[in-house]
Amino acid sequence: MAIQIPVALQLYSVREDCARDLAGVLGAVARMGYAGVEFAGTYGHGAADLRRILEAEGLRPAGAHTKLDELVGDAFAPTADFHLTLGNRFLVVPSLPRERRGSRKQLLDTAKLLNDLAARASERGLMVGYHSHDFDFAPLDGETGWDLLAAHTAPEVVMQIDTGNALHGDADPVACLERHPGRARTIHLKDHDPDRGYVLLGEGTMPWQRLFDLCESVEPTEWYIVEQEAYPGERTPLECVAACRQSLADMGR
Repeated sequence: MAIQIPVALQLYSVREDCARDLAGVLGAVARMGYAGVEFAGTYGHGAADLRRILEAEGLRPAGAHTKLDELVGDAFAPTADFHLTLGNRFLVVPSLPRERRGSRKQLLDTAKLLNDLAARASERGLMVGYHSHDFDFAPLDGETGWDLLAAHTAPEVVMQIDTGNALHGDADPVACLERHPGRARTIHLKDHDPDRGYVLLGEGTMPWQRLFDLCESVEPTEWYIVEQEAYPGERTPLECVAACRQSLADMGR
């Protein structure tokens, strides 16, 4: 039986609006029909304040893109405390510097680090993950960096595939999920067209029904997260993320 997966918005999509009026943006996002948000910065707000605003709007935290430097060593404890107060479970590393992903050895070292961080996070009821970019799907010693990381990290490490970034990297995001089942606890929904680049959700080549069928029957996916980084047609970022939410609603999500 298909499960109902809630839809969140990655706030990086509307970052300039958030910098001006975070509370106002969260209210607008809730009215669009989003059930939650994934953070990419806190815009000067403390964890308790953010939680209060979310609860007032009926939103839930779906994760936070968290720099690797905020998770290693002595930085881990205050980061964990912040997100436990916020009520957020998912700490997703948004990108890796080239020196952590440029070779097989570097990626294997990174996989070990992610495993160590995930084990430490698990003790606090949290999960650590990594977010995909187009370069993660480039060939590397006969496989891709994405497959290498997925194969050498523990099941507890969230492999947050970004569907648009995978398409941009000439990969099939659904096939990537099928090769590593159970790893996409949260997934970024983004569309891409080979001629136009990143487009609004539903206007590119992403095979949405294949993705939905997989995530809603096999994958233990907890959140669909819309991320929109292109704003075609002279529409504002808020107008674009509203259009994306409507597209998903039209698809029954």
